[in-house]
Amino acid sequence: MKYYLFLDECGDQSLANIDVNFPIFTLCGILVSETEYKTGMGPLLLAIKRKFWKDKKIIFHSRDIRKCEKGFEIFFDMGVKASFYHDLNKVLAGANYTVIACSILKEKYIKSYGKLSDVYGVSLSYIIERIVFLLDTFKREDSNITLHIFAEKRGKREDRNLLNYYNEVLDRGTYYVSKERIRAYYKSFKFIPKSDDILGTQVADLIAYPITRHVLDPKAANPAYDVIKDKIYKDKGRLHGLKVFP
Repeated sequence: MKYYLFLDECGDQSLANIDVNFPIFTLCGILVSETEYKTGMGPLLLAIKRKFWKDKKIIFHSRDIRKCEKGFEIFFDMGVKASFYHDLNKVLAGANYTVIACSILKEKYIKSYGKLSDVYGVSLSYIIERIVFLLDTFKREDSNITLHIFAEKRGKREDRNLLNYYNEVLDRGTYYVSKERIRAYYKSFKFIPKSDDILGTQVADLIAYPITRHVLDPKAANPAYDVIKDKIYKDKGRLHGLKVFP
């Protein structure tokens, strides 16, 4: 069985200049089987795009949807917007995938670890570990599992640093997971531009924002989080797929 891990982030990675209104960074991973992606989730999301935008190319992006920009101006019609969210939430609640995410509260993180850490790399390390734990449970039914990662391009330097960090984890392992266990699953890491219209990274983007809002204020109303909260990886009933640093 082949699995895909789609990554996207919410918030600014910088620890130098912190937005006091949004002092957080979240890396969100969506784990989905190739079969589910190609025959379940993917076709359903494409059907939504055709329903609302016909043949026009549209890329689901959380900020653009909230701001009604870049093709989402149709959501100024509240009836259209409600219909879209009904269809989207139905897919996100019904599809078979797992969410593993890591949020870093910047101000607290700096006090504990300083400003020199790569928050994207730290978050990726956590996600890699939790994916291994999860795939170990899948291995009971399928001993031939491979994992392929897709992340949105951010810039040559940023992408090079992230790929170096990924390769370092594969070479050394982590505190909790040996390099052998990681290498048994992880087979490729590919950067893709947003313009490629990859549905998996778009789902990761849509889910990253409500998770981030939940971490910032768990008691606030968050309907989007309520839709996907049961998709977050749990181990024996314990929430195991959402790490908040520190």
